[in-house]
Amino acid sequence: MSTPKDLKFSETDEWIKVKGNTALIGISDFAQGQLSDIVYIEYELDTDDDFEKDETVATIESVKAAADIHAPVSGTVLEINEALIDNPESLNEDPYGSWLFKISIDDPSEVDALMDAETYDRFCEDRGS
Repeated sequence: MSTPKDLKFSETDEWIKVKGNTALIGISDFAQGQLSDIVYIEYELDTDDDFEKDETVATIESVKAAADIHAPVSGTVLEINEALIDNPESLNEDPYGSWLFKISIDDPSEVDALMDAETYDRFCEDRGS
């Protein structure tokens, strides 16, 4: 799967798609591939909750492992993708279309510090993807 050029990525494999002062957050194709078959997601935050960069915002469980999902930037939750609670496998099927949260961004400079798609691809290659 090709990495979308309009996304930015964290070192913990979350992606962010920014539109103005809002953004969608999800997990990368690399992350879902490492987890394998995703069977459960638990959100640690609710709508209107504030969070800090690197804070754990969700936990994803698969047949292989459990993984904490970290916020790539600081912000406020505007919406949770509740469809993933009943259909967590959507994260395997379409990791870049299956977002976890819609947020408002507190500090746009945090987005600038994230990796672009090309840099993220190299980062994944260096880890043996």
